[in-house]
Parts: sequence; structure tokens; C-alpha cells
Amino acid sequence: MKKPTLFIFSGLPGSGKSTLAKEFAKVTAAVYLRIDTIEQAIRDLCDFNVEGEGYRLSYRVASDNLKVGHHVVSDSCNPIELTRREWNEVAIKANASYINIEIICSKKSEHRERIETRLSDVAGLKLPTWKEVENREYHPWVSERIVIDTSEKSIETSMQELINELKKRKIV
Repeated sequence: MKKPTLFIFSGLPGSGKSTLAKEFAKVTAAVYLRIDTIEQAIRDLCDFNVEGEGYRLSYRVASDNLKVGHHVVSDSCNPIELTRREWNEVAIKANASYINIEIICSKKSEHRERIETRLSDVAGLKLPTWKEVENREYHPWVSERIVIDTSEKSIETSMQELINELKKRKIV
């Protein structure tokens, strides 16, 4: 990976997105930006309702890192076409490459169990309920992306699937 690359991990809560994004950042020594962490920090420090501020702050941090040659992993639900376009534009303006990676858990019962049994690893973050995940706005994708289905797979298997897809596209 010669040119800095923005790896844009997207997907619903409980899909396995953060687990995979963190592992990928470790393996590639990329900068890791998690929207949940940034938004919770804004809530804690500024005591106001966070809407798009976490994304906008993350875009700036990602841009700075791409411009100095670092690969960046963004970890966010990224549920609407607007934020998907904005992430892509961050890379383009920083003269970097980007790849969209959607993480899904297609087996509904497994996805629900993940949501109902997981613990937050971000201090103070209130995790969504299964009903909130089911009702969350999440636009269908219209742009190219890699889709990794984590249903009934280990993190190692999902990671290998992702690496294989990136190799096919000559990204790694």
C-alpha cells in the first residue's frame, strides 16, 4: 500500500464492524478513528446532544493523517448516502485512495444476540437496543464496496476474507 488509503468501515451496530476495524488497523498499523469514541468524548466534554459533529471532527483528523502519509481506518455506522460521500471526499481532497467496506451480520438471530449481550468498550456510551438497531435509518448502498458477512464466522475468518478481497483489488 504505497498511497495513503482511507479504509471506510460501515455497518449497523452489532455487525462486527468495530471488532474487524480494530483488528485491521492493528494488522496494517493504520490510524484508527471510531465515531462512537469521538462522539462520546464530545458529549462528556461539551455536555450537548451530538448529531453530525463526531463525523465532521473525524473527517478533519482523517484528512490530517492521510496528508502526512498514514493509512486511516474509519469505524462508523455510516448509515446514509451523505456521510458515505463525505468520507470518500475526505480521501479525494487529501490525495489518498479510499475503499468502502460494509460489515453485515445477515443471520438475524445472531445479530440480535450480539446486540442483547454485548458490553460497551467506550466509557459512558449507551448501546442501542435491538429495536433501535432494527428501526435505524440505513440507506441502501449505491456505490461500490466490499461486503463482509460476519455471520457464523470467527474474527480470523472474516479478516482473511477482507484481506483476500483487498488483494483482488490490488489494495494490499
